[in-house]
Amino acid sequence: MTITRLPSVHDCSATGCSYNHDAGCHAGAITIGGDHAQCGTFVQISFRAGLERTGVVGACHRTDCSHNDHLECAASAVQVGGRAGDPADCLTYAPA
Repeated sequence: MTITRLPSVHDCSATGCSYNHDAGCHAGAITIGGDHAQCGTFVQISFRAGLERTGVVGACHRTDCSHNDHLECAASAVQVGGRAGDPADCLTYAPA
């Protein structure tokens, strides 16, 4: 997979994240991992950051996800948002 083909973060409802602007992710690339498929790039600080483009999924450490292909996300796009008390989980995560 090339960098230009990485899946985009189609929607992000983690409004407390500094990379979130108008329900869109503006991080260069996010990493998904942890025990709840969390967005490892989520950061809650007092200012907005990021790029003038939509973020992509750079790496996925959840090898048990059906979209995971050699630690890369093979979904066409992902959604990030709150679930089970976590502020920023990959809502596209699907157990294999």
